[in-house]
Amino acid sequence: VQLVESGGDLVQPGGSLRLSCAASGLTFSSYTMAWFRQAPGKEREFVGISWSGGRTLYADSVKGRFTIFRDNAKNTVFLQMNSVKPEDTAVYYCAAEPSSYVGANFRAYRYWGQGTQVTVSS
Repeated sequence: VQLVESGGDLVQPGGSLRLSCAASGLTFSSYTMAWFRQAPGKEREFVGISWSGGRTLYADSVKGRFTIFRDNAKNTVFLQMNSVKPEDTAVYYCAAEPSSYVGANFRAYRYWGQGTQVTVSS
């Protein structure tokens, strides 16, 4: 399984950014896909999850601003980030797990991408 994130960039507060995670080597449509982030000196933090059935769940810190959606035909999951804040600055990671019985605990995920840097600053 390989996960490759892209789309990280420098963005101004209040702006938008879309991250992508292209997956290969797995039956993408049946996998649980999630986004996490990690700021310097902090533990990896849950951002949101997309279960194979289409249901999503978000951390309170991003709810209403971030949206996860997946394109099963292209084996890609996206993180649409709107109204970004300086505290959203972090390396963002895509994670995948074949089980549906996973949630916000990053230790439950078997497969990870290399991360993409998002910096929110004016």
